[in-house]
Parts: sequence; C-alpha cells; structure tokens
Amino acid sequence: MLYTVLYMEINLVAIVLVGIIGFKTNGLSKMVAQRNFAMSIGAEVFFFLSDTVYVMSVHGLFPCGTAMIMITKSIYFFSTTLMCYFWFVYFEHIQESRFVESMKKVHLAAIPLLIMAGLLVVNAFTGILFYVDGQGIYRRGPLFIVQYVLAYAYVFFTCSRAFLGVFNKNKYNKRRQLIILSCFPIAPAGAGILQFIYPQLPLACATLSVVTLLLYLDWTEQVISMDPLTMLNNRKQLAYRYDVWTHVHEDDQDLYLLMADADRFKSINDTYGHLEGDAALIRIADALRHGCRVHGRKCSISRYGGDEFVVLAWVKRENSEEEIGRLISEVQTHLEKLNREAESPYELKVCIGAAKVTASAPLKEVIEEADARLYEQKELVHR
Repeated sequence: MLYTVLYMEINLVAIVLVGIIGFKTNGLSKMVAQRNFAMSIGAEVFFFLSDTVYVMSVHGLFPCGTAMIMITKSIYFFSTTLMCYFWFVYFEHIQESRFVESMKKVHLAAIPLLIMAGLLVVNAFTGILFYVDGQGIYRRGPLFIVQYVLAYAYVFFTCSRAFLGVFNKNKYNKRRQLIILSCFPIAPAGAGILQFIYPQLPLACATLSVVTLLLYLDWTEQVISMDPLTMLNNRKQLAYRYDVWTHVHEDDQDLYLLMADADRFKSINDTYGHLEGDAALIRIADALRHGCRVHGRKCSISRYGGDEFVVLAWVKRENSEEEIGRLISEVQTHLEKLNREAESPYELKVCIGAAKVTASAPLKEVIEEADARLYEQKELVHR
C-alpha cells in the first residue's frame, strides 16, 4: 500500500507540473511550433493519468478488471506515441526543417501513429502487444517491443538530426538549441529502459515532467529574445549575437552587417492600414530568411525596429563583395515573388546597405555605417 501511495504521489506531482506548463503555454504564442508543444503536453497528461489509474487498479485502490487494465494500458501506449509525434513536429520546427513546410509530409509522418492505433485495436482481440491472463495479471505479448519502437523512432530521428546540426557551421546561431534538443531523449530513454526492466519503478512520469519543464524554460527564453510579429530575433538578441560573433575567429571569412529598410513603408500603412503593413513586414522577413538560406553560410536576422531589419552574415574573404551582392539580390528577387503570390496592390521593395565588421568595432558604429550605405541606395533608387 505504501508503494502504491508513493507511486501515485510522484505521478500526481508530475501531472500538476505539466498541467501548469500547459496552462502557461495556452494562448501565449500562436506559432505552429508552440501549438505542437502544447499538444504534446496534452498527450503527456493522458500518459501520466493512464499510468496512475493502472497502478491504482492493480493494487486495489480503483475498480479493477480485465477491461480496465486493457483500456488504461492502451491509452498509455497510444498517448506515448502521440506525445512523441508532437515532439517530433515541434523539434523539426525549432530546427527550421524544410520537412515541416509541407503539411502533406507532416501528415505522412503520422503513419507510425496510425499503425500504433491499428495494432492496439487488433491487440484487444489477439494480445499480440499485451494481455491479461486468467488470474487477472497483466502480461507482455510477443510484439510488445513494437510499441516502443514506433514511439521512440520519432524522437530518435529528430534528435539525431539535431545532433548532426550541432557540428554544422551554418547553424552556429542555433547551436545552443540544437544541443538541448539532441540531449533531450537521454534522461527519458534512461528512465524508460529502467522502468521497462523494473516496471514497479515510477521513473517515466517524473523524468518526463522535468524534461518538459526544461523545454518550456528554453521556449520562454526564445520568446523573450524574439520579435512576436516576424519571429525574427529582436534588438536584444542582435546585440548578443554581435558580441559573440565578433569574438569568433574565421580564418577565411569576414563578418558583414546588412541594414534593410522597407521603401516608402509609411505610405503602405497610411493607405492600406496597419494590418496590411504587418503583412508587408512579414513578407520582408520571409525574403530575408530565404536569401540567407540560399547564401548557405552563418547568418542571423533581427528586426531592428519598425520597418528596419539587420542581418549578420559571414562571407568568404576572397570574394566578399560578390557574395553580399548575391545575397541582397536573392532577397529582393524573392520579395518580388512573395508580392506576386500575395497579389499585393502596392509595390513593396527593400533597400539594403552593407558594412564590413572590423575587430572590436561597437555595434552602433557598424549600424551607422550600414545605414549610410542604405541611404545611398535609396537615393539611387529614387533618382
């Protein structure tokens, strides 16, 4: 009885903890990534509840029967796979994977989840995954391990990609996040293996709740350093990145700062309203992301304020001006494409000025230099 009460208390603390995280998460962000994080928390709560009810049932604190054990265990294993699926989609969003740009691919990724649902239905009649014997005791079936393979395949795949990304120089600005994601499964996997061997140990729920808390704290830190409209870095994060990157020594590369400004943005707001102005800023942000992605080197994009954006970009020293020119051209070309797709009733363009960062130069000084180049470009455009 003491063991049962202790198991219940640990699980209830875990439920309360993730419940608070879920409550704090709800409505805080409309990002698709965070919606998947919130849904993973919902699946986690079902996982914890089913585990708690199962333990209460088999130890006589809850009406126990074959049907109850089968139902609680079915919910337990399905919610495990569901939780891992939402983690998978969330992690892919955090890594800015092209995979999640296609909803068709995201839906296809749910195939293992559907297979798990089908197996659980079949299991109710065959016991291939688990069953209850004649004495009312829960037993593992011949394909029991398949449940863990289907669920953990999601986490293994996305965390392996995060681990490889840690060593990718082009993902330098996301290295801290990638390290967190790649280390994410270590504690839950260790707890899961121990509970697989010793089912009486209440490790899974406690470990998952702590890991979820760490992910939530990491997310709130991202929110603090992110512009809520464009989902780019804010000025605070720009200052941090600049300070870090100017102390990084690249043997064959130079660091440039690009200042981008929407041309005649005030007239868009005055004529079409602020909602349309926001849509224009989002298109500019998307064009900057595309240009940096095509550039293929370390870049960090920030919204500096209003209709101004700043890009930090590493370029090859031997042809730095040509690379910067191609990056700017790619941004402007893609912005034209986005305008056509949006059927924009106005002309939206950006002027971009670039300044090479010299050792120990203050950020304000480099921005002023890039800003001067920006206004030179504006004068050329408006002649």
